[in-house]
Amino acid sequence: MTRIVPIAAAESLPFWRRPVSLLFVMAFTMPIGFYAWYALITNFVVEVAHFDGADNGLLHTVREIPGFLAIGVIAIIIFVREQVLALASLVLLGVATAFTAWIPTLGGILFLTFFSSLGFHYFETMNQSLQLQWLPKEKAPQTLGWLMSAGAATTIVVFVLIVMMWDTLNLTYDIVFMVAGFTTAGIALFCMFAYPQFEAPHPQLKQMVLRKRYWLYYALQFMSGARRQIFMVFAGFMMVEKFGFQVHEITSLYLINLVVNMGFAPFLGKLVARFGERRALAFEYVGLTLVFLAYGGIYWFGWGVMLAAILYVIDHILFGLALALKTYFQKIADPGDIAPTAAVAFTINHIAAVFLPVLLGLLWLVSPSSVFALAAGMAMVSLGLSLLIPRHPEPGHETILSAPMPAPAE
Repeated sequence: MTRIVPIAAAESLPFWRRPVSLLFVMAFTMPIGFYAWYALITNFVVEVAHFDGADNGLLHTVREIPGFLAIGVIAIIIFVREQVLALASLVLLGVATAFTAWIPTLGGILFLTFFSSLGFHYFETMNQSLQLQWLPKEKAPQTLGWLMSAGAATTIVVFVLIVMMWDTLNLTYDIVFMVAGFTTAGIALFCMFAYPQFEAPHPQLKQMVLRKRYWLYYALQFMSGARRQIFMVFAGFMMVEKFGFQVHEITSLYLINLVVNMGFAPFLGKLVARFGERRALAFEYVGLTLVFLAYGGIYWFGWGVMLAAILYVIDHILFGLALALKTYFQKIADPGDIAPTAAVAFTINHIAAVFLPVLLGLLWLVSPSSVFALAAGMAMVSLGLSLLIPRHPEPGHETILSAPMPAPAE
C-alpha cells in the first residue's frame, strides 16, 4: 500500500526521500530523454527524413499540441495523484523517445513526437505545480534556480557523451534515442516505488480555474509561448540550414549553453529574489528584443557564424529568467489554484505554439529574417506587459492597475 506523507512531516524522512530531493531527481531525469531528442532531432529530420523548413515547422506544431492539451490533466488528477501523474508522464516521454528513429518517415516521426511530447508537457505541468506547492515562497526563487542548474548539469552530461562518442563509437540515432529514452523511463519507475506520496497542505481544486485577477499572468504566458517557439524551432534550424552545423557541432553549441546556464541559474534565482519579478522579466524582454533583432541582422547584413553562436547562448541565458513568471504566480495565487492553473497556463502558453511553427515555417521559406523580426515584436509586447507587475505582488494586488489590499488595523 502506498504511504502518504504530509509535507510538514517529510523532514523526518532520510534526506534523499524528502520532497525537495524528489524534485531534484526529476530535474536530473527529464533532460536525459528530452535533450537527447532535442540535440539530435534537427540533424535526424534533415539528414535521414529529408525535412525542409515547412516539414520542420509541422513537426514542432505537432510537438506542441500536447502542450495545448495540458488542461486535460485537470480531469486526470481527479483519479490520479499529481506526483504519480508526473512520474508516469516521464515514463511515456522516455519510451516514446526510445523509438524515435524506428520510423524515419514524416508520419512516423510525427506520431512518436506527439507521444514523447505528451509525456514531456504533462510532466512539466505537474512538475511546476508540485514545485510551487512544495517550496516555501521565501525559498522558491533560489530553489528554482538550483533546480534549473540541476537540469542543466544532466543535460551537459548528455551533450558531452554525444559530442565525445558520436564519431568515436560510430553511434547511430537509434542507439542514442533508445539509451536516453529507456534511462529516463527506468529512473521514473524507480521513483514511483522509492518515494512515498507527499501530501501538500492545501488540497487542489479538481476543475478548470480561470480567474479575472490572473489575467496578466495568462497574457504573459501566452506571449512567452509564442516567443519561445521561434527560439526552439528556428534558431537551431538556422545553425544547421544556414551554417551547415553537424551533429557534434550543434550539440557542442548546446553544451556551451548548458555550462553557462548551470553557472547562471542560481544567480538568476537570487536576482529575482532581490530585484523582484517585474525588473527581472523586463530585463529578459529587453535582452530578447535585441537578440532577435540581431538574429535578423544575420540575414540582412550577412553576419557570420560566430555572432550567431554567441546570440544563441545569450538567448538561452535570458530564457532562464522565466522562473520569475512562476514565482509571480506563486505570490498572487490562492493555494488551491496552483495545480489547475498550472494546467490552464500550459494550455494558454501553447495556443500560439499550435499554429505558429507551421505558419512561420512557410514564412521561413520566403524570408527567415522576418521570422526573427516578428519575435522581436513579441518580446516588446511582453516587455509592456511585465511593467504592469507590482514590486510586491500578492492576492488582490496582482497588477499595478489593482490597488493593494489595505493593512489590518492595529
